[in-house]
Amino acid sequence: MIYIICVKEVNFKNILKELRRDANLRQKDIALFLGVAESTYSSYEQGRNEPDLNTLVKLASYFNVTVGYLLGLED
Repeated sequence: MIYIICVKEVNFKNILKELRRDANLRQKDIALFLGVAESTYSSYEQGRNEPDLNTLVKLASYFNVTVGYLLGLED
Protein backbone atom coordinates (compact mmCIF):
# COMPACT_ATOMS: atom_id res chain seq x y z
CA MET A 1 0.00 0.00 0.00
CA ILE A 2 1.31 3.45 -0.91
CA TYR A 3 0.34 6.58 0.96
CA ILE A 4 0.69 9.99 -0.61
CA ILE A 5 0.93 12.98 1.66
CA CYS A 6 0.16 16.38 0.16
CA VAL A 7 2.02 19.22 1.81
CA LYS A 8 1.28 22.85 1.06
CA GLU A 9 4.01 24.71 -0.76
CA VAL A 10 4.90 26.93 2.18
CA ASN A 11 8.49 27.39 3.21
CA PHE A 12 9.64 27.27 6.81
CA LYS A 13 11.81 30.31 6.16
CA ASN A 14 8.84 32.39 5.01
CA ILE A 15 6.68 31.35 7.94
CA LEU A 16 9.46 32.16 10.39
CA LYS A 17 10.09 35.57 8.85
CA GLU A 18 6.38 36.40 8.81
CA LEU A 19 5.95 35.44 12.48
CA ARG A 20 8.92 37.58 13.48
CA ARG A 21 7.78 40.59 11.48
CA ASP A 22 4.21 40.29 12.76
CA ALA A 23 5.62 40.42 16.30
CA ASN A 24 7.71 43.50 15.41
CA LEU A 25 10.91 41.74 16.44
CA ARG A 26 14.43 41.86 15.05
CA GLN A 27 16.43 38.80 14.10
CA LYS A 28 18.74 39.74 16.95
CA ASP A 29 15.85 39.42 19.44
CA ILE A 30 15.01 35.87 18.39
CA ALA A 31 18.67 34.85 18.23
CA LEU A 32 19.14 36.07 21.80
CA PHE A 33 16.13 34.05 22.96
CA LEU A 34 17.44 30.94 21.21
CA GLY A 35 20.99 31.44 22.45
CA VAL A 36 22.44 31.43 18.93
CA ALA A 37 24.37 33.97 16.88
CA GLU A 38 22.30 36.42 14.89
CA SER A 39 23.91 35.02 11.74
CA THR A 40 22.66 31.54 12.67
CA TYR A 41 19.10 32.76 13.05
CA SER A 42 19.41 34.77 9.84
CA SER A 43 20.46 31.60 8.02
CA TYR A 44 17.16 29.97 9.08
CA GLU A 45 15.15 32.81 7.53
CA GLN A 46 17.28 32.70 4.38
CA GLY A 47 16.85 28.93 4.04
CA ARG A 48 20.60 28.29 4.17
CA ASN A 49 20.36 26.22 7.37
CA GLU A 50 17.59 24.46 9.25
CA PRO A 51 17.21 24.45 13.02
CA ASP A 52 17.45 21.23 15.00
CA LEU A 53 14.40 19.77 16.71
CA ASN A 54 15.06 21.48 20.05
CA THR A 55 15.31 24.85 18.32
CA LEU A 56 12.09 24.20 16.39
CA VAL A 57 10.31 23.48 19.66
CA LYS A 58 11.69 26.69 21.19
CA LEU A 59 10.57 28.71 18.18
CA ALA A 60 7.10 27.19 18.25
CA SER A 61 6.79 27.95 21.96
CA TYR A 62 8.07 31.50 21.50
CA PHE A 63 5.54 32.30 18.78
CA ASN A 64 2.78 30.23 20.41
CA VAL A 65 2.33 27.98 17.36
CA THR A 66 2.90 24.28 16.76
CA VAL A 67 5.98 22.80 15.15
CA GLY A 68 3.65 21.56 12.41
CA TYR A 69 2.58 25.14 11.71
CA LEU A 70 6.23 26.29 11.52
CA LEU A 71 6.90 23.54 8.99
CA GLY A 72 3.86 24.45 6.91
CA LEU A 73 2.05 21.21 7.69
CA GLU A 74 -0.99 22.81 9.32
CA ASP A 75 -2.83 26.11 9.33
